[in-house]
Amino acid sequence: MALKVGIGLPQLKEFDPRTAVTRAARAAEEIGFDSVWVFERFLLPEDQSGPHGLYNVPGAPWPVRYGGVLDPLVALTLAAAVTERVELGTCVLVAPLHVPARLARTLSSLDAVSGGRVVAGVGAGWSIDEFAALAPRPHAERGAALDEFLDVAEAVWGQDPVSYSGERWTIAPAEVGPKPARRIPVFLGGFSDAALRRVARRGDGWLPTGMPPAAVAATLARLREMAGEFGRDPSAIACTFQVGVSGTLEAVPEEGRRPYTGSVEQIVRDIAALADAGVGHVFLTVSNLVTEMDAYVDVAGEFHARLRAEGLT
Repeated sequence: MALKVGIGLPQLKEFDPRTAVTRAARAAEEIGFDSVWVFERFLLPEDQSGPHGLYNVPGAPWPVRYGGVLDPLVALTLAAAVTERVELGTCVLVAPLHVPARLARTLSSLDAVSGGRVVAGVGAGWSIDEFAALAPRPHAERGAALDEFLDVAEAVWGQDPVSYSGERWTIAPAEVGPKPARRIPVFLGGFSDAALRRVARRGDGWLPTGMPPAAVAATLARLREMAGEFGRDPSAIACTFQVGVSGTLEAVPEEGRRPYTGSVEQIVRDIAALADAGVGHVFLTVSNLVTEMDAYVDVAGEFHARLRAEGLT
């Protein structure tokens, strides 16, 4: 089976929100990509000391590009309106930052209007600043909040009358729509033992990034073994990998090269290794490489042409 290949949409503040997402989505479909993807970032804190650092690592600086990120669901709605074929993925929505039933209904509405193209990638989140600004539950309860969203979404996306009763939210028996056009696939991010167990227990797939192909293969094997322990079909656990490309796309020496860096040819070889590791779908964060749309479309086309030439798509 051919590898499915997608591309991240240009949500960063360097791009014009009036035109960039729609042009990128149209171009992705015309070039032949299988999917387009968005991510969620609400703020870029001025204070990045102590636990306010990136991934809560004390003092770790946040990427400047995290400032002024276009809302992911606005971006995905724009993309849905100008495309007919590509899947519409989130990698990831930080589900605990949202009221669960509202997020679930927004995703089902988007799936309904797009004809069944949404892939719901969700995670627990990490930023204490974003939790303080938005979240219905505190940062310390983010795992429980993610599980709560998954439970609410299952109810909201299911048959009417919808009914749910939990620790914080209650949906009395009611009609809630529109319903998704298909069963929305739920992919989960994370690397911790708790996150992987959640994938194995209730996810349709896993959304890793940054890991070398060999580590992906080992973790996928572990995930599928765990899924079997939960009484699930291990082969049902899919994997979509975010290829976080950055830099100048100039070739670098192979000795000491980090995966997903260097030239297009070198990165494509890494993607081939991911396919060998059991990954069925990848997407590229091209907007991290460029700051204007002509270059975005050109780089996207170059990657897709090389992947096709290598027989990967």
